[in-house]
Amino acid sequence: MTNTAEAPLLSPVDALLESSLKDIGIPPRPVILDRISHEMRKEEPDYKRLANVIGADVSLSASLIKTANSPFFGCRNRVHSINEALMMLGLNIASRAIAGIILRKVFPASLQLERFWDASARIARLSGWLSQYVGNHKLRADDAYTFGLFRDCGIPVLLMRFPDYHKTLAQANGEDHRSFTAVEESHLPTHHAMVGCLLAQSWWLPEETCLAIRHHHDVEVIETATVTPPLTSRYRIAMAQFAEYLVQRHTGLSNTREWSKLGGACLRLLDIAENEVDGIYAEAVPVMDAEE
Repeated sequence: MTNTAEAPLLSPVDALLESSLKDIGIPPRPVILDRISHEMRKEEPDYKRLANVIGADVSLSASLIKTANSPFFGCRNRVHSINEALMMLGLNIASRAIAGIILRKVFPASLQLERFWDASARIARLSGWLSQYVGNHKLRADDAYTFGLFRDCGIPVLLMRFPDYHKTLAQANGEDHRSFTAVEESHLPTHHAMVGCLLAQSWWLPEETCLAIRHHHDVEVIETATVTPPLTSRYRIAMAQFAEYLVQRHTGLSNTREWSKLGGACLRLLDIAENEVDGIYAEAVPVMDAEE
């Protein structure tokens, strides 16, 4: 994804909402992503220079190497350095991996957010695994993994901006009929899917990911074959929703009502029969229990 201004993602109504979000405090794009983007535009990117920039942050370096060695990025041999990680992943995937690593760091630490990030990481890992296990090559594992990390990134932004947002979040999690975002909009001038989409655009994530974040609570989008959002965005939504359902079923934590509203549409899109879910769950348990 290059300049987001060249790829309009928002309807006129959404644009009005965007104008009301300027004071919400969406974290600015990290400088490292600018530097990666600058190198990506070159005919011969300087991997060594980027490795030196990343290597200046010990925590980021370790996390990127660990991510590159995860099974979802298809690296046949283990990498041991930043330069190897960049060469193995390529700058496009590396930039998204770095964005996901940095995302957690830009928000103040709290027990509530620690649980949120842990759940997001678990859903991301399982989404990547599911894309290989049941995806029939319709969705790349790294795309599923990245979307799982960023899908709900608007939530910590709203938690910082609105002191009572946690009450709205609890109500939305327990809502049986209205969409999650409709509950948010009954209390706020926006919702976390919109805020997350704007953050993803600002951080130069792929357009398909931004659109999936924007619409991940819209059952009509999952069910209806339209040009916008594209099928790859709909697969991202369905895969992550299925992963979230399996994680919630396994852990008994952070339970929502979203599967009852979206689950049927997700299974149909992924071409998974109801009687196959238990078998997939059994296979997924070791993945959910594994440390990244």
